Amino acid sequence: MSVASVAVQAAPAQSPGCVILLHGLARTANAMDSMATALAQAGYRTVNMDYPSTTASIESLAASVIPQALSQCQHIEPVHFVTHSMGGILVRQYLSANHIAGLGRVVMLAPPNQGSEIVDAMRDFSLYQWIYGPAGQQLGTDKASVPNTLGPVQFELGVIAGNYSINVLTSWLLPLPHDGKVSVASTQVEGMQSHLVLPVSHTFIMNNDEVIAQTMRFLRQGHFNSHD
Repeated sequence: MSVASVAVQAAPAQSPGCVILLHGLARTANAMDSMATALAQAGYRTVNMDYPSTTASIESLAASVIPQALSQCQHIEPVHFVTHSMGGILVRQYLSANHIAGLGRVVMLAPPNQGSEIVDAMRDFSLYQWIYGPAGQQLGTDKASVPNTLGPVQFELGVIAGNYSINVLTSWLLPLPHDGKVSVASTQVEGMQSHLVLPVSHTFIMNNDEVIAQTMRFLRQGHFNSHD
């Protein structure tokens, strides 16, 4: 498997913590650049991981990528996570078997916490398998899929879901409301603290100004707004 790479932005002496950013399936760390920049400007040390998401299973990716990211947060606590899509499942997978000292809060953007119907419909096609690799096979809605075997979360979690789609080819496979890749219902998971739905698409959710602002609110305060 290819080795993950990491872009680190240093924090000032009085840092509010370290934030590890994990992109989604078949994306790169560039997708999280806007979020990472905003967090760095707010004083966080940011670790924006670029990992080969289509080359291995979720279990293997979590076991290799997250320890590498944590090594960049040494002596800085708390350690937060901000993830997009499958990146959130990597965090759930890792924390199901490992303890992180100084773990702070986690914000997941459009996570397939109960899988995606798109995977159910497409994973038997060779083109899908070639593009999305082993991890892409593990994100269905069946009981044996990785998201559905991990159980309730045992950490402080906020989830932001989108209800706007730009994916014409896949939208018909999903129950409404959805973001073009994952339904709003599927983003939820037992044990989460807060859940917020915004009019954003799966592809660009991490670049939205309101999403960025709400993410930083949850990292600071443990909720998205006064009404959730």
